[in-house]
Amino acid sequence: MPRFINPFSDWGFKKIFGQEINKDLLIKFLNDLLDGEHHITDLVFKDKEQQPEAADMRGIIYDIYCSTDKGEHIIVEMQNRYQPFFTDRSIYYASRDIVNQGVKGTVSDTHIKWDYRLAPVYTVCLLNYDVGAHTPTKFRTDIALMDMKDKTVFSDRLRFIYLMLPLFTKNEEDECENDFERWIYILKNMSTFERMPFQARNAVFKKLSEITDIAALSKDEREKYDESLKVLRDYHATLEGAVMLGEEKGLAKGRAEGMMQRQLDIAKMMLEDGEPMAKIMRYTGLTEEEIEKLK
Repeated sequence: MPRFINPFSDWGFKKIFGQEINKDLLIKFLNDLLDGEHHITDLVFKDKEQQPEAADMRGIIYDIYCSTDKGEHIIVEMQNRYQPFFTDRSIYYASRDIVNQGVKGTVSDTHIKWDYRLAPVYTVCLLNYDVGAHTPTKFRTDIALMDMKDKTVFSDRLRFIYLMLPLFTKNEEDECENDFERWIYILKNMSTFERMPFQARNAVFKKLSEITDIAALSKDEREKYDESLKVLRDYHATLEGAVMLGEEKGLAKGRAEGMMQRQLDIAKMMLEDGEPMAKIMRYTGLTEEEIEKLK
Protein backbone atom coordinates (compact mmCIF):
# COMPACT_ATOMS: atom_id res chain seq x y z
CA MET A 1 0.00 0.00 0.00
CA PRO A 2 1.40 3.44 -0.94
CA ARG A 3 2.61 5.54 1.96
CA PHE A 4 2.31 8.96 0.28
CA ILE A 5 -0.49 10.56 -1.71
CA ASN A 6 -0.43 10.67 -5.48
CA PRO A 7 0.46 14.29 -6.39
CA PHE A 8 -1.22 13.93 -9.78
CA SER A 9 -4.65 13.46 -8.32
CA ASP A 10 -6.52 16.75 -8.27
CA TRP A 11 -6.90 16.73 -4.48
CA GLY A 12 -3.31 15.61 -3.91
CA PHE A 13 -1.89 18.38 -6.10
CA LYS A 14 -3.89 21.06 -4.28
CA LYS A 15 -3.00 19.54 -0.90
CA ILE A 16 0.68 20.11 -1.64
CA PHE A 17 0.64 23.41 -3.51
CA GLY A 18 -2.78 25.02 -3.08
CA GLN A 19 -3.24 25.58 0.66
CA GLU A 20 -2.46 28.74 2.60
CA ILE A 21 -1.00 26.75 5.49
CA ASN A 22 1.47 25.07 3.13
CA LYS A 23 2.26 27.99 0.84
CA ASP A 24 5.93 27.81 1.82
CA LEU A 25 6.06 24.63 -0.31
CA LEU A 26 4.77 26.47 -3.37
CA ILE A 27 7.14 29.39 -2.73
CA LYS A 28 10.08 27.01 -2.49
CA PHE A 29 9.06 25.11 -5.63
CA LEU A 30 8.64 28.32 -7.65
CA ASN A 31 11.94 29.77 -6.41
CA ASP A 32 13.73 26.56 -7.37
CA LEU A 33 11.98 26.61 -10.74
CA LEU A 34 12.92 30.26 -11.37
CA ASP A 35 16.35 30.10 -9.76
CA GLY A 36 18.49 32.96 -11.01
CA GLU A 37 15.49 34.75 -12.51
CA HIS A 38 13.18 35.66 -9.62
CA HIS A 39 13.05 35.24 -5.86
CA ILE A 40 9.62 35.16 -4.23
CA THR A 41 9.42 35.98 -0.54
CA ASP A 42 5.64 35.76 -0.18
CA LEU A 43 2.52 35.08 -2.22
CA VAL A 44 -1.24 35.37 -1.89
CA PHE A 45 -3.68 32.79 -3.20
CA LYS A 46 -6.35 34.38 -5.38
CA ASP A 47 -9.81 33.17 -6.35
CA LYS A 48 -9.21 30.18 -8.64
CA GLU A 49 -12.28 31.06 -10.70
CA GLN A 50 -11.92 34.01 -13.06
CA GLN A 51 -15.33 35.55 -13.61
CA PRO A 52 -16.52 35.99 -17.21
CA GLU A 53 -16.83 39.42 -18.79
CA ALA A 54 -20.47 38.86 -19.75
CA ALA A 55 -23.34 36.92 -18.20
CA ASP A 56 -23.53 34.47 -21.11
CA MET A 57 -19.84 33.59 -20.90
CA ARG A 58 -18.33 30.95 -18.64
CA GLY A 59 -15.50 31.63 -16.24
CA ILE A 60 -12.16 29.86 -16.05
CA ILE A 61 -11.11 27.63 -13.16
CA TYR A 62 -7.38 27.39 -12.51
CA ASP A 63 -5.67 24.66 -10.47
CA ILE A 64 -3.66 27.25 -8.52
CA TYR A 65 -3.78 31.00 -9.00
CA CYS A 66 -1.68 33.38 -6.92
CA SER A 67 0.18 36.67 -6.93
CA THR A 68 3.65 37.28 -5.52
CA ASP A 69 4.95 40.01 -3.27
CA LYS A 70 6.41 41.67 -6.40
CA GLY A 71 3.05 41.71 -8.18
CA GLU A 72 3.51 38.84 -10.64
CA HIS A 73 0.49 36.66 -11.34
CA ILE A 74 1.27 32.94 -11.35
CA ILE A 75 -0.93 30.16 -12.71
CA VAL A 76 0.12 26.61 -11.88
CA GLU A 77 -1.62 23.82 -13.81
CA MET A 78 -1.35 20.06 -13.46
CA GLN A 79 -2.46 18.06 -16.51
CA ASN A 80 -2.67 14.27 -16.67
CA ARG A 81 -4.52 13.83 -19.93
CA TYR A 82 -3.14 14.57 -23.38
CA GLN A 83 -4.86 17.47 -25.12
CA PRO A 84 -3.95 18.28 -28.74
CA PHE A 85 -4.35 22.03 -28.16
CA PHE A 86 -3.10 22.31 -24.60
CA THR A 87 -0.57 25.02 -25.42
CA ASP A 88 -3.36 27.07 -27.02
CA ARG A 89 -5.43 26.51 -23.88
CA SER A 90 -2.64 27.76 -21.62
CA ILE A 91 -2.13 30.84 -23.82
CA TYR A 92 -5.86 31.53 -23.66
CA TYR A 93 -5.91 31.27 -19.86
CA ALA A 94 -2.91 33.57 -19.47
CA SER A 95 -4.34 36.07 -21.94
CA ARG A 96 -7.58 36.22 -19.98
CA ASP A 97 -5.56 37.10 -16.90
CA ILE A 98 -3.85 39.88 -18.88
CA VAL A 99 -7.18 41.24 -20.11
CA ASN A 100 -8.71 41.12 -16.64
CA GLN A 101 -6.06 43.55 -15.41
CA GLY A 102 -7.66 46.31 -17.47
CA VAL A 103 -9.42 49.09 -15.60
CA LYS A 104 -13.15 48.75 -16.18
CA GLY A 105 -15.14 51.75 -17.37
CA THR A 106 -15.92 53.81 -20.46
CA VAL A 107 -14.09 56.63 -22.18
CA SER A 108 -16.58 59.11 -20.71
CA ASP A 109 -15.63 58.09 -17.17
CA THR A 110 -13.11 60.86 -16.59
CA HIS A 111 -12.13 59.50 -13.17
CA ILE A 112 -10.84 56.28 -14.72
CA LYS A 113 -7.21 56.51 -15.73
CA TRP A 114 -5.05 53.61 -16.88
CA ASP A 115 -1.71 53.62 -18.69
CA TYR A 116 -1.87 49.92 -19.72
CA ARG A 117 0.85 48.90 -17.30
CA LEU A 118 0.50 45.15 -16.77
CA ALA A 119 1.67 42.74 -14.11
CA PRO A 120 3.63 39.78 -15.52
CA VAL A 121 1.67 36.54 -15.85
CA TYR A 122 3.59 33.29 -15.37
CA THR A 123 2.03 30.00 -16.39
CA VAL A 124 3.66 26.83 -15.06
CA CYS A 125 2.32 23.57 -16.49
CA LEU A 126 3.24 20.17 -15.05
CA LEU A 127 2.34 17.62 -17.72
CA ASN A 128 2.19 13.94 -16.86
CA TYR A 129 2.62 12.95 -20.51
CA ASP A 130 4.84 13.62 -23.51
CA VAL A 131 3.19 15.96 -26.01
CA GLY A 132 5.34 14.41 -28.74
CA ALA A 133 5.61 16.06 -32.13
CA HIS A 134 3.64 19.15 -31.11
CA THR A 135 6.58 20.57 -29.16
CA PRO A 136 10.30 19.80 -28.70
CA THR A 137 10.67 16.48 -26.90
CA LYS A 138 12.49 17.67 -23.82
CA PHE A 139 11.60 17.83 -20.15
CA ARG A 140 11.48 21.62 -19.79
CA THR A 141 10.35 24.17 -22.36
CA ASP A 142 10.53 27.90 -21.49
CA ILE A 143 8.54 30.36 -23.59
CA ALA A 144 8.71 34.18 -23.60
CA LEU A 145 7.87 37.00 -26.02
CA MET A 146 11.15 37.45 -27.86
CA ASP A 147 12.70 39.18 -30.84
CA MET A 148 12.95 36.39 -33.42
CA LYS A 149 16.21 37.67 -34.88
CA ASP A 150 18.16 38.73 -31.82
CA LYS A 151 16.60 36.18 -29.40
CA THR A 152 16.25 38.92 -26.82
CA VAL A 153 13.23 39.27 -24.56
CA PHE A 154 10.71 41.71 -26.02
CA SER A 155 8.34 41.63 -23.03
CA ASP A 156 8.29 39.71 -19.76
CA ARG A 157 4.53 40.13 -19.33
CA LEU A 158 3.76 36.62 -20.64
CA ARG A 159 5.91 33.67 -19.60
CA PHE A 160 5.21 29.95 -20.00
CA ILE A 161 7.08 26.99 -18.53
CA TYR A 162 6.07 23.48 -19.58
CA LEU A 163 7.43 20.53 -17.60
CA MET A 164 6.89 17.09 -19.19
CA LEU A 165 7.58 14.70 -16.35
CA PRO A 166 7.92 11.50 -18.42
CA LEU A 167 10.95 13.12 -20.08
CA PHE A 168 12.71 13.72 -16.77
CA THR A 169 15.33 10.98 -16.96
CA LYS A 170 17.01 11.12 -13.55
CA ASN A 171 15.76 7.98 -11.84
CA GLU A 172 18.06 7.83 -8.80
CA GLU A 173 18.32 10.20 -5.83
CA ASP A 174 22.03 10.85 -6.26
CA GLU A 175 21.53 11.93 -9.89
CA CYS A 176 19.65 15.06 -8.82
CA GLU A 177 21.99 18.06 -8.82
CA ASN A 178 19.78 20.79 -7.30
CA ASP A 179 16.55 21.26 -5.37
CA PHE A 180 14.46 21.79 -8.49
CA GLU A 181 15.51 18.41 -9.83
CA ARG A 182 14.80 16.94 -6.38
CA TRP A 183 11.27 18.36 -6.55
CA ILE A 184 10.65 16.76 -9.92
CA TYR A 185 12.14 13.45 -8.83
CA ILE A 186 9.83 13.43 -5.79
CA LEU A 187 6.68 14.45 -7.67
CA LYS A 188 7.29 11.87 -10.36
CA ASN A 189 7.85 9.01 -7.90
CA MET A 190 6.09 10.06 -4.68
CA SER A 191 3.29 7.50 -4.79
CA THR A 192 5.88 4.68 -4.88
CA PHE A 193 8.09 5.86 -1.99
CA GLU A 194 8.35 4.06 1.33
CA ARG A 195 10.28 7.06 2.67
CA MET A 196 10.56 10.64 1.47
CA PRO A 197 14.07 11.37 0.14
CA PHE A 198 16.17 14.49 0.76
CA GLN A 199 14.67 15.26 4.20
CA ALA A 200 18.08 15.74 5.77
CA ARG A 201 19.11 18.07 2.94
CA ASN A 202 16.19 20.51 3.15
CA ALA A 203 13.45 21.00 5.75
CA VAL A 204 10.88 21.63 3.02
CA PHE A 205 11.06 17.98 2.00
CA LYS A 206 10.55 16.92 5.61
CA LYS A 207 7.37 18.99 5.71
CA LEU A 208 6.34 17.53 2.37
CA SER A 209 6.69 14.07 3.89
CA GLU A 210 4.51 15.03 6.84
CA ILE A 211 1.60 16.54 4.89
CA THR A 212 1.51 13.83 2.19
CA ASP A 213 1.63 10.82 4.53
CA ILE A 214 -1.63 8.98 3.86
CA ALA A 215 -1.78 7.68 7.43
CA ALA A 216 -1.84 11.27 8.72
CA LEU A 217 -4.89 12.33 6.70
CA SER A 218 -8.13 13.04 8.52
CA LYS A 219 -11.22 10.99 7.67
CA ASP A 220 -12.61 13.82 5.55
CA GLU A 221 -9.29 14.31 3.76
CA ARG A 222 -9.02 10.59 3.07
CA GLU A 223 -12.50 10.50 1.53
CA LYS A 224 -11.73 13.46 -0.72
CA TYR A 225 -8.38 11.96 -1.69
CA ASP A 226 -9.92 8.56 -2.47
CA GLU A 227 -12.55 10.19 -4.70
CA SER A 228 -9.89 12.20 -6.51
CA LEU A 229 -7.78 9.08 -6.91
CA LYS A 230 -10.77 7.24 -8.35
CA VAL A 231 -11.14 9.87 -11.07
CA LEU A 232 -7.42 9.58 -11.87
CA ARG A 233 -7.62 5.77 -12.02
CA ASP A 234 -10.71 5.94 -14.22
CA TYR A 235 -8.77 8.09 -16.63
CA HIS A 236 -5.88 5.62 -16.82
CA ALA A 237 -8.38 2.78 -17.20
CA THR A 238 -9.87 4.70 -20.11
CA LEU A 239 -6.52 4.74 -21.87
CA GLU A 240 -5.82 1.07 -21.20
CA GLY A 241 -9.31 0.06 -22.29
CA ALA A 242 -9.01 2.06 -25.46
CA VAL A 243 -5.71 0.37 -26.31
CA MET A 244 -7.15 -3.10 -25.67
CA LEU A 245 -10.21 -2.36 -27.76
CA GLY A 246 -7.98 -0.93 -30.42
CA GLU A 247 -6.02 -4.18 -30.62
CA GLU A 248 -9.23 -6.06 -31.25
CA LYS A 249 -10.97 -3.72 -33.68
CA GLY A 250 -8.17 -1.65 -35.10
CA LEU A 251 -6.10 0.75 -33.06
CA ALA A 252 -7.42 4.06 -34.38
CA LYS A 253 -11.11 3.17 -34.29
CA GLY A 254 -10.82 1.28 -31.01
CA ARG A 255 -9.06 4.09 -29.15
CA ALA A 256 -11.66 6.60 -30.31
CA GLU A 257 -14.69 4.46 -29.40
CA GLY A 258 -13.29 3.12 -26.14
CA MET A 259 -12.09 6.47 -24.85
CA MET A 260 -15.29 8.25 -25.84
CA GLN A 261 -17.51 5.78 -24.00
CA ARG A 262 -15.40 5.86 -20.87
CA GLN A 263 -15.23 9.65 -20.99
CA LEU A 264 -19.03 9.73 -21.17
CA ASP A 265 -19.23 7.36 -18.19
CA ILE A 266 -16.83 9.54 -16.16
CA ALA A 267 -18.73 12.70 -17.11
CA LYS A 268 -22.01 11.12 -16.02
CA MET A 269 -20.56 10.18 -12.62
CA MET A 270 -19.12 13.67 -12.14
CA LEU A 271 -22.49 15.24 -13.04
CA GLU A 272 -24.17 13.04 -10.46
CA ASP A 273 -21.63 14.24 -7.89
CA GLY A 274 -22.42 17.87 -8.71
CA GLU A 275 -19.01 18.73 -10.19
CA PRO A 276 -18.82 22.06 -12.12
CA MET A 277 -18.99 21.99 -15.92
CA ALA A 278 -15.46 23.38 -16.36
CA LYS A 279 -13.97 20.60 -14.23
CA ILE A 280 -15.89 17.88 -16.10
CA MET A 281 -14.74 19.28 -19.44
CA ARG A 282 -11.16 19.34 -18.21
CA TYR A 283 -11.12 15.78 -16.88
CA THR A 284 -12.96 14.18 -19.81
CA GLY A 285 -12.05 16.30 -22.81
CA LEU A 286 -15.74 16.40 -23.78
CA THR A 287 -17.42 19.53 -25.08
CA GLU A 288 -20.07 21.34 -23.09
CA GLU A 289 -22.69 20.22 -25.64
CA GLU A 290 -21.72 16.55 -25.24
CA ILE A 291 -21.94 16.83 -21.46
CA GLU A 292 -25.28 18.67 -21.58
CA LYS A 293 -26.77 15.74 -23.50
CA LEU A 294 -26.01 13.44 -20.56
CA LYS A 295 -28.33 15.48 -18.36
